[in-house]
Amino acid sequence: MAKLSRDDFARLLAFRTDLRRFERWSQRQAKAAGLSPAQHQLLLAVKGHHDRRGPTVGELAEYLLLRPHSAVELVDRAEAAGFVVRNKLDPDGRFVRVGLTPDGEKRLQSLTTLHLNELKRLAPTLKHLAGGLDDDREK
Repeated sequence: MAKLSRDDFARLLAFRTDLRRFERWSQRQAKAAGLSPAQHQLLLAVKGHHDRRGPTVGELAEYLLLRPHSAVELVDRAEAAGFVVRNKLDPDGRFVRVGLTPDGEKRLQSLTTLHLNELKRLAPTLKHLAGGLDDDREK
């Protein structure tokens, strides 16, 4: 195992600090858009899912690192607020996919634009912090 330098610790500290700042900034943006941070993550997970029919609640639980019952509760609250809709794909309603409502879509579009702009602003800093990770220590 390679010896870690003081710079390695400083780089990791700066990276983790920037992540926490981004997360806090993101939470404030979600609240300003009338969403809880968890609802924002939910909407992003729905829109970012690979299947155009939307994710299942189980898939949402995986994306959000939640237990399935917690994901159900989050979807329930977001549905009650008018941000998502459940689409039943079988007659007895056991197989459900989650989609965005027009209001959920509008809020997510606005937040995503803000987040992508913030990531562009942070990109040089993140690139700098990741610098030096591919050096001689891997040998």
